[in-house]
Amino acid sequence: MNDDAVAKIAMMQGSLRCFIYGLISFLPGIGVPFAVLALWNSGRARAREKRYWNPAKPYRIWGVVCAVVGGSFWGGLFAIIMINAFIRG
Repeated sequence: MNDDAVAKIAMMQGSLRCFIYGLISFLPGIGVPFAVLALWNSGRARAREKRYWNPAKPYRIWGVVCAVVGGSFWGGLFAIIMINAFIRG
């Protein structure tokens, strides 16, 4: 395979990985690291989109949306729990 095909495949796999990690970010307790991974994979796939067309772009976009919502929710809940622990502790 030539380098262009390999780069396109890596871009599409990164978009799908972003989507999967975005969905996993909704899980309680372990969601925040997966949200970060989803955003990282999104950035890498988006950088490649400047050169190639990405047929998996909707998956990348939904992965980012899920990562932001899931990560914000669980990160905010963790922050509230820690603040209450320090205030009452």
